[in-house]
Amino acid sequence: MSKKWYNLFVSVEGQTPEQAAAGETSAAQTVAEIAATVATEPKFTQPVTNPGSFDEIYQAAEIRTAAHGYTIFKVAEMLQSPHIRTLPAEVKRSSILVALEAAGVKVEEIVQDAVRRDRALDTFERVQQKSVDELEARKLEENRQIQAEIDQLVAERRARMQANNDEIARQKEQFYSWRLQKQQEEQKIADTVGYFVTENPITTGSAAPKPAASKPQ
Repeated sequence: MSKKWYNLFVSVEGQTPEQAAAGETSAAQTVAEIAATVATEPKFTQPVTNPGSFDEIYQAAEIRTAAHGYTIFKVAEMLQSPHIRTLPAEVKRSSILVALEAAGVKVEEIVQDAVRRDRALDTFERVQQKSVDELEARKLEENRQIQAEIDQLVAERRARMQANNDEIARQKEQFYSWRLQKQQEEQKIADTVGYFVTENPITTGSAAPKPAASKPQ
């Protein structure tokens, strides 16, 4: 097996500043090339009934485990092995690279798996955010209509407004709770990928909503 991935991700200690800078640039370019091979927007082919199940999200996005069985999470487990857990980062990284090579697994496959899962989580977050925003917009519009009728039906309309606001609060609370779990999941992914890349391609914050398509003039 070619050692080009090992050479890209090992420590640059002992190199001249020029060599280190060149190595970092090469690694960053390579990571970008890997990420470019993964679909930017994963397609969800089935509904997610339990947003708290990341496995269900990955399954809905058709992220499957390769035949060799190695995923970013398997590598994360390997890094926590009692045999290497307390060793320096460079030693841990080298040990994992050796194990991957022995299993015939390319590092780029692991990075691709991490990127796919990260993008699936970001996409699902945007879907949930859109749903919450649309719900809020509908209910706020209804609230404005109710306000015009308050003089006649104060008690009834105020009760409906409170119910709407409670529904918004529940939906937002569920979404924010899920997003916190999502960020923790991404951090685990990012921490693991960080052993193998110079420029970490994993996002650990909130996914920015996709910009609305501009209407033709």
